[in-house]
Amino acid sequence: MMGWEDFKVGDSIELGRHTFTEEEMLDFGRRGIGMRLMVDNYLGRCRSLGSPGVENIRWLKPVRAGDTLTYRRIVLESRASATRKDMGLVKHRWEAVNQDGSLVFTMEGWGMFGRKN
Repeated sequence: MMGWEDFKVGDSIELGRHTFTEEEMLDFGRRGIGMRLMVDNYLGRCRSLGSPGVENIRWLKPVRAGDTLTYRRIVLESRASATRKDMGLVKHRWEAVNQDGSLVFTMEGWGMFGRKN
């Protein structure tokens, strides 16, 4: 189980890939593919305490049927909570690049995580 201490500024992991079909394009907004990858690849294994929200959501290029997006998260900031000793805060940036290496999506936000000790 990951805790606040496991998120180091500059850490970057690949979260996975998905190739879109035309049918999926219609359902994309309802299924939340990027969020599903986040939960499956790290949030489900963390002491996640939620998030106060996300910011700077940007769709930089269109995503078309047949595109394969690779998602990743990058730790931008990390600090212990000043008021809760059992919690730390982590600011992430999530990115998606297409099969050509073009950045198509970015989003930033803070997450609250339970500390190990």
